[in-house]
Amino acid sequence: MKKIIAIQGAEGSNHHKVARDFYGSKIALKECMSFDVLVDSLIDKSANLGVMALENTIAGSIIPNYALIDNNNLHIIGEQYLNIHHHLMALKGQKMEDIKEVCSHPMALLQCKEFFKKYPHIKLVEDVDTAEVAKRIAKENLVGIAAIAPKIAAEIFGLSILEDEIQTIKDNSTRFVIVQTDKPAEDVTVDKASIKFQLSHKRGSLAAILNAMSDCKMNLTKIQSLPVIETPWKYSFFVDVTFEDYNDYKKAISLIEIMAEEFKVLGVFKNGRI
Repeated sequence: MKKIIAIQGAEGSNHHKVARDFYGSKIALKECMSFDVLVDSLIDKSANLGVMALENTIAGSIIPNYALIDNNNLHIIGEQYLNIHHHLMALKGQKMEDIKEVCSHPMALLQCKEFFKKYPHIKLVEDVDTAEVAKRIAKENLVGIAAIAPKIAAEIFGLSILEDEIQTIKDNSTRFVIVQTDKPAEDVTVDKASIKFQLSHKRGSLAAILNAMSDCKMNLTKIQSLPVIETPWKYSFFVDVTFEDYNDYKKAISLIEIMAEEFKVLGVFKNGRI
């Protein structure tokens, strides 16, 4: 079956780069301007794989995406960590003094705010997607307008890089996950899992599960709580663990299933951080 990969954003975006890094350059893309549309494309089978950002070292967890994965019973089959680089690009022949307006995603603008203090004449305008702006500049031949986008966008749309690495914080990384609707076949070579569970309000219930994970040689790499909408003051816990032995993972899962009120495996896959 042909791989059609749904990405949030346009061709040339960081989501596109992750899809290309994970599956190679010869891939079919489905561009989605929101994560909700991305999930819908998986459910209606217009795409069979999706790339979703899940957390960032500066902005933290993208909470709504945890809920989207959980509520739509998506399966995480892989992950990729990407260092985020912001580049300023415009039509060929343009210089910094020619630029009157810079358009990009609000997060990109925020992460490059310090750079633009040197150019008070430039107006910063929020837009839906970094790469979409780059595409529009090229397609409509927009003079005096620049985009903040990944370098891949300049390559695809034939734009010139005016300034490299304009982000304020240079060490900025995002974790992306690869999701699908079908449950993958069991693979004993995997070494990371994402799970979700709910607990009773009994004293020490969370500590007991964390101890069980530790006893089974699980290494906790992430824990995130989300409120259970239908039940005020009750929370679901989303946890990532790594392990060396698949049998240790299976043992931990069998214990957590007994201890938790509600339990779900969101995905078991290869650790993206080496």
